[in-house]
Amino acid sequence: MKNRVQRRDFLKTAAVAGIGLGMTGMSQMLFANNTSQKKIRIGIIGLSVHTEAFSEMLNAEVVDADISGFRVVAIYHPKGNPDVEFKAEMLADWTVKAKGQGIELVDSVDKMLAMSDVVMLETNDGRPHLEQLLPVFKAGKPVFIDKPIGANLKEVVQILNAAKKYNVPVFSSSSLRYVSGAQEIRNGKVGKVLGAEAYSPASLQASHTDMFWYGIHGVESLYTIMGGTGCQKVTRTHTPDTDVIVGTWEGGRIGVFRGLRAGSRGYGGTAFGEKGIANVGTFEGYRRLLVPITEFFRTLKSPVDLAETLEIYAFMEAADESKRLGGVPVTIASVLAKAN
Repeated sequence: MKNRVQRRDFLKTAAVAGIGLGMTGMSQMLFANNTSQKKIRIGIIGLSVHTEAFSEMLNAEVVDADISGFRVVAIYHPKGNPDVEFKAEMLADWTVKAKGQGIELVDSVDKMLAMSDVVMLETNDGRPHLEQLLPVFKAGKPVFIDKPIGANLKEVVQILNAAKKYNVPVFSSSSLRYVSGAQEIRNGKVGKVLGAEAYSPASLQASHTDMFWYGIHGVESLYTIMGGTGCQKVTRTHTPDTDVIVGTWEGGRIGVFRGLRAGSRGYGGTAFGEKGIANVGTFEGYRRLLVPITEFFRTLKSPVDLAETLEIYAFMEAADESKRLGGVPVTIASVLAKAN
């Protein structure tokens, strides 16, 4: 009972931190000053595949109406950690492309912030995220935080608490949440979902909670089709090639994530509902995520309840704890209490 109460109270705190986040006075001033400009200016921290994809779509000569009104104007790329950094050739190629789109590459977060109204954090490594985000929060700039929010659950909690402290709107999500099949299931295609299975690649990185690094894509898909929060305990079976993580939701519903590290690897899953069974579908490109990002920047309201985002990371942290304990069940409440 104590753990359940702790979990409920913590999720309520997280929901208040995310859903009720408004603009600080500085953000209000930025947006007021921007009314004379044709586009809202986006600054990016970090060079990555997502940086390249988002910039190309937003800075194209012809931009679709649902993502129009924005322009990437500045990128700050801090020196990366060698164990997770992209190849030098890829970084050089992205740099050339960015400059060709009229984007200025700056040498500090402060310079990027001075040029932008809103921010995307695209650093591939979760470890420096808190350090990189604090100047953004202090400047009052709304920010999309790409995965992983942090390298472990404690860091995720620290970042969400800092966003709350500075009253800054934040949003984080994998593009797999917005696969059309997953959204149809979330919106009632099979009625109430009684259980689900999702899979994705799940490469590991030693400095991060295992699934934070890549398995988060399939875990986010699982949470999308399961309808959000409510997982109570998690059990993980691990081998070098595969992870199977079983979550038990309130009411006895079962959600299963399969992480792939060998053989054919892709994205997908199945939802089992009261009115039917439906496939989740596979990755449909980064535009599916860019639409809600731009909507977030317009409305300053996260499209995903941050309580759900937090529980996704708690699910993965509980899976790591289950692995450490030899595959025994670990409660969501226990890892949240420890992280907090």
